[in-house]
Amino acid sequence: MTRKRFDENMKIDREYVLSLIEGAKETTKEEIDRILEKAKNKKGLEHSEVAALLEIEDKEQVKKLFEIAGQVKKDVYGNRIVLFAPLYISDYCVNNCVYCGYKCKNKFVRRRLTMDEIRKEVEILEKMGHKRLALEAGEDPVNCPIEYVLESIKTIYDTYEKNGAIRRINVNIAATTVENYKKLKEAQIGTYILFQESYDEEVYKKMHPNCLKGNYDYHTTAFDRAMEGGIDDVGAGVLFGLADPKFEVLSLMMHNQHLEKKFGVGFHTISVPRLRPAEGVTLENFPHLVDDDMFKKIVAIIRLAVPYTGMILSTREDEEMRKELLEYGISQVSAGSCTGVGGYEEAMNGKNVDQFEKADERTPIEVIEDLIDHNYIPSYCTACYRTGRTGEKFMNIAKSEKIHYMCKPNALTTLMEYAIDYGDERFLKKAEKFVREQASTIDRGDIKKFILANIDKLKNGERDLYI
Repeated sequence: MTRKRFDENMKIDREYVLSLIEGAKETTKEEIDRILEKAKNKKGLEHSEVAALLEIEDKEQVKKLFEIAGQVKKDVYGNRIVLFAPLYISDYCVNNCVYCGYKCKNKFVRRRLTMDEIRKEVEILEKMGHKRLALEAGEDPVNCPIEYVLESIKTIYDTYEKNGAIRRINVNIAATTVENYKKLKEAQIGTYILFQESYDEEVYKKMHPNCLKGNYDYHTTAFDRAMEGGIDDVGAGVLFGLADPKFEVLSLMMHNQHLEKKFGVGFHTISVPRLRPAEGVTLENFPHLVDDDMFKKIVAIIRLAVPYTGMILSTREDEEMRKELLEYGISQVSAGSCTGVGGYEEAMNGKNVDQFEKADERTPIEVIEDLIDHNYIPSYCTACYRTGRTGEKFMNIAKSEKIHYMCKPNALTTLMEYAIDYGDERFLKKAEKFVREQASTIDRGDIKKFILANIDKLKNGERDLYI
């Protein structure tokens, strides 16, 4: 079996992936133990090793998988959890994706936010304390062209509500051209996010019948074009529930490896959404739905396979699942999310259709308090993006694990900033006590001093402090 299973244009070898899945069925417990021990070194895993871990069934080995993934996550990310919110700006879509509430055959009153409406949405998000957004839009070259997206990005960055400001906009829009990716780079986006939905080409074509998104090769090569356009932070994902999850995980790892070899850096983040009901979408006709046990294993295995890649979980998952996955994989979560256009303010033009059903309805401050109660640092930090610590440069710092001396103080500073601007007296006292306790655990005096000094600076009106 040859090692090269993709070409320079990122073509997944379907038969190779299927052979990995089949070959892993004979994996012994001894081999799984060996792979788990290797994973402790945070050097990643071979394709065959990922396939083997996907076969774990023994309860003790599953427990060991979670424990090692938890330790790796702690080594790399400490106890920081990044918070963000999605902002849907348009639900116009020319595609007829089987799994999506925005599919063009669904008949509802479609919306594209005006710039004034976007300002209102952003002001509401800023009042919640958000600093990082994920811009979302359906694919429609006429009603949602790149020029509209670029204008929306500028409007978001230019909108301020008292001390509120959006400091990083990640963008999740359809696969596009190198020229358009250059424009997004010039607009100072953070990460370009695109979900492959399914890497199984046969499934992909069934899920995207007679539509613009149905071009599998164009979709899988989008990150190549994005990086050629100057975007060095890209975020991937699949929609678990469309195809065999083992196929999807292995293909994600192959895609990541392709980018590393071609551009020197792989995915900045990986998202792990599971299929949910939506307008015109029920789950009866999807034979590959991922149950909770398998989903937990998937998150832990991805964490071991790509230790330094961020992992994102949305409000598709409920509070309990989110809490558990924070322990051994997830490093970013959304909070206070709305998945409909204009959803942060009352919908004004007919029925507002969410792209999918949510499972976690908590407000940002409820999420933040819960994180603090479980000894996590809620982080609104956007420093790396604005100081040029992106792409390969970020990964090199992260792998040295010196990133802790930047990320932890920045996270604590943004938490204190949030508490002063958006918390009541009780919450402010709680947050400050937590920040001071966390600062005391840092083994560098200069970093402790930086954090403690920031508390006073923030109380005196300074903002946006970071290393």
